[in-house]
Order: sequence, then structure tokens, then C-alpha cells
Amino acid sequence: MISMDFKLIKALRELGFAKTCFYALYKTGLFSGYSRWATPNCRKYAAQSPGLAPLTHFPQVSRQATESAVIAADEIIRGNLRLFGGEPVPFDLKSGASREHWTVLEKKAPEGDIKLTWEPARFGWAITLARAYAFSNNPVYAQAFWDKTRLFFEAHPPYFGRQWQSAQEVAIRLMALVFCDRVLTGAPSSTLDNHQALWAAAAEHAARIPPTLVYARAQNNNHLLSEAAGLYTAGVYLPEHPRAEKWRQLGWHWLNWGFQNQISEFGTYIQHSTNYHRLMLQIALFVDHLRRTSADAEWPPATLERLGAATRWLWALTDPETGQVPNLGANDGAYLFPLSAQPWEDFRPVLEAAARAFLKTSIYDNPELEEMGDWFDIARPAPFGQKQPQVPDMLRVVSSKGRGFLRAAQFTDRPSHADQLHVDLWWDGVNIAMDPGTYSYNAPAPWENVLQSSQVHNTLTIDGQDQMTLTGRFLWLDWAQATVLGRELGEDDQFNGVSAVHDGYQKLGAYHQRRLNGLENGWEVVDTILKRDERDEKAHEVRLTWLMPDWGWAAEAEDTLYITGPKFSYRLKITGADQINLVRG
Repeated sequence: MISMDFKLIKALRELGFAKTCFYALYKTGLFSGYSRWATPNCRKYAAQSPGLAPLTHFPQVSRQATESAVIAADEIIRGNLRLFGGEPVPFDLKSGASREHWTVLEKKAPEGDIKLTWEPARFGWAITLARAYAFSNNPVYAQAFWDKTRLFFEAHPPYFGRQWQSAQEVAIRLMALVFCDRVLTGAPSSTLDNHQALWAAAAEHAARIPPTLVYARAQNNNHLLSEAAGLYTAGVYLPEHPRAEKWRQLGWHWLNWGFQNQISEFGTYIQHSTNYHRLMLQIALFVDHLRRTSADAEWPPATLERLGAATRWLWALTDPETGQVPNLGANDGAYLFPLSAQPWEDFRPVLEAAARAFLKTSIYDNPELEEMGDWFDIARPAPFGQKQPQVPDMLRVVSSKGRGFLRAAQFTDRPSHADQLHVDLWWDGVNIAMDPGTYSYNAPAPWENVLQSSQVHNTLTIDGQDQMTLTGRFLWLDWAQATVLGRELGEDDQFNGVSAVHDGYQKLGAYHQRRLNGLENGWEVVDTILKRDERDEKAHEVRLTWLMPDWGWAAEAEDTLYITGPKFSYRLKITGADQINLVRG
């Protein structure tokens, strides 16, 4: 009991009193019946005329981009969906349907990973159909959208089933519905009856969000931004609705609060995740488009400053040739607006659009990366040739054809992963020493969200312990803090070497210090364990992990592995270790 009380005190201190109170309010609303009362059975709204004009001028794209859009849309018509950029699999729009109210299901654990139920209901497939219609003018894609959307509405009446359980999921779907409604207005199947069904559904979606907004405020992450964006979307799209102005104001307030409080002055997003960072920027881009289209107020200067910093942060981590980034932090595969022919793992379309919107510049002189910015009607400024920036929590070290990153964060909000001093290495556009990310939070044991651990990052662990204390599936306490000790500049103002230390093992009487040096044809990583007290003679077990691609390998010597890949081969040499093990999972 003493231990549990002590953890509770720590959690209150590190999470903050406000977040704890918001979460308690959410639980109170859920168990008192308020949330059930606030989202009553079969709530119907009269259809309202939209307040935004249809989208009639579509981006001009290459023939190759048009063909890829048509191929992707044809897969969807055949009933297949590429979940999270993977191979096509059958999808069921009735998945998650239930006769039970969402408040009842919220108290029951889902069968399997809930994201597999929610992903088709985010309507990313609908945006793919709308994109194919816009480029091909083939009415079959619009018809497929309306057929599948009406099927979804019939299978999931408000507010029953898993698809109404999360207000964030509801908000994401709402934004996709509004986008598609505007794109498909000119199609023969876009009848008044279909439009009115969508407008009514948009209002029902918007009404689901405010009763549990306190949960999003307790999370203070992309939940809050998504739900605020959903409210703002409904407010500007359904201006005749009696709650429209309240939705718009509520959404605008929490969007600006979220951007200003969730993005640091250096551009780091509060969730310490590259994928959620991209999601945050996509939300900003979509709302920015609605704001300009509806002639609404300008962003406050403080919001624009943080969005600009967030754009530079992502730019610092993005490979200019492939668009790939380190798989930093939590990553559930989310990608809200698939408005590009580029693959899921290419971050450049979002980055280019964000640079045009929030930095008033273009980063890439590449027409294939301009489509997303064109969909959001962002002006195309000329590239100004600025060098790729650096950020303080993912220090980039260059090495011939490669780039390495040293993770050195100062946490001001709850961490996502225990990953201090993780090193991420890339060579010729290939990730050869990688971050495991997350992908699934709810996989069967032993894989249930275990990739957040220090033990599977490219860093050290001492005595088998994580750098921080895990007290729940997502809650780390005793945050490890890193301090950058030095940076070595080369002739081109790029870092040739960086060093940092973190205090996550001070409870064991030790500190971990690491230096990442760029060499002519690779990197040198030097680890040092520092005693907190020089009189301490206690022995410790120290383990060093390197997570590498699943390629061919051979032992060249007791301390050297030769890794053979499809494009190139490389060596990993470890000195100073008593034992070296190779594990293939």
C-alpha cells in the first residue's frame, strides 16, 4: 500500500493536478450516466446547407500520380484496404457495430487491437476515392464513396458501437467526410439526399465531441487537437446549425491552446513521436485551409511561431532523398489525409505543405511533392535554399553517405518511450540501426506495447532496468533527463560529433554518457558509465543493444558482425564487451 501511494503521489506530481482532475471528471461523467445522457439514442439533426463552397479546382498532377490514384481506388472498390501503408487486406465497414451504447462499450475491453477496428472508420479510403475521382472524373469512384458511406451510417447509428467510443476517431471521420463532400459535389451520385445524409451525420459527429472533451484535455496530445479540429470543421461547414458558432469557437480556442502548449519553442511535439508530429501538422494544414476558405480569423502570432518551429523540427529529421524519418516514439501508423502519390513512410509531402503554410517557403523543388499543399490551396513560394536545420533533442551527425541521430531529450510532459541516448543510423537512405517504434499497443503477450522499453532501443541498460519507471501501459515516472555536453562542427556547419549524458540510472548510482562521432565511412559510438559517488564499489551488469535490419550476417571475429543487405553491406564492431549475443525476433 505504501508503494502504491508513493506511485500515486509521483504520478500526480509529474502529470500535474489539472490533468488528473480532467481525467477524474471524464470517469465521473462516464460512470454517473452524464455521458450517456449527453449522447442520447438515435439523435437526429435536420440537414443544414454547407457554409463552404465545393472544391472544383483540383491539383494538377503527373500521369503517374493519376494512375497510382486510380489503382488505389480500384483496390478499395474491390473491398481491399492498405492498412498503415501495408499490403491490401479485406476490410469491413460494419466492424465495431453494436446495439450497445458507446458508454457501455467504453467499460469493456475490445477483442483484439482496437486500431484495426477504427482504421477503416477513419475514412482515409474515402479520401483515396475522392482523389481518384478528382483526377480521372470517373463517376464510379464517387458512387463507391456514397455506397460505402451510407452503409457505414446504417451500420453505426449514433451513438452505438465501437465507432462512437472515441471522440478523436469521430473527429477524424468528420474531417474526412467534409473533405470528400466538397470534392464530390459535381458527381452524378452526389444527390441532395446523399448530401443531406452526410450533413446530418456531420452534426451528429460534432455533438459527440464536447461531452468528453475533458478526456482529451487530460491527455493533452493529438486527442485534443483532433477533437478541436473536428469541432471547428463542423462549425464552419454547418453555419446554420444552432450549435455551429459554439463548435467553431470551442474548436478554435483549443486548437490554438494546443499548438501553443503542445509544441515547444524548439518545435518538439509533446508526444515525442515523429508519426504523431506529422499527424499534428496535417491537422494544422486542414484547419488552416478551412480558416482561409471561410475567411475566418488569422492564426495568432504565437500559434504560427510554434507551427513554424514544428515544421523545422520535422525537416531536421527527414531524409531529403527518401522522406523517411527515425521511427521515434509511439507510432500507430496514423496518416489522416493521404493526398499524395508518395508512400506512407515518405514525410516530405506533409513537410513541403507545412513549409509553404507556416514558413512561407518551399523546401523541395520537386513537383511530385506538391500535391498535398495544392489540395489545401497553399501558395507556392520559391525555395530559399536554407540548409537543413538541427534540433536539440535529436542531434544529427553526418558521415559521407549517412546520417546518425543521438536522442537527448529534456522532458516537460510524460515521455512516450524510455529512449534517452538512443542512436539511429541511416546509410544511403536505409535505416541500419533503428528505433522499434510501437505499431501496436494491444498485441498478444509478450508484444503488448513492449517496444517502448529501453531494452529494445539502441542504448545501454544497467542491471536490466529501464531508464524510467513504468507504472501503467503508457505511464512513465521518474523521467530520465538528458544534457547535451558538446557539439563538434565541421566545415559545412554540420555536426561531426555530439555527446550527451542522462540521469536515468542515478538511482543505481550511475550516469550514462555517450558520444556519437561521424567518421569518413561510418560512425563511432563511445559509451561511458560514470559513478555518482567515486567511493561506490558496487558492480553492475551493463547491456548494450543494437537493433538492425533482418539481413544476412556472418561473424568476422569475436567482436565483429558482417551484415549483408540488398544495396550494401556493413560491419558492426563492439569492443569492451564480455559477451556478444545475436537474437533474431
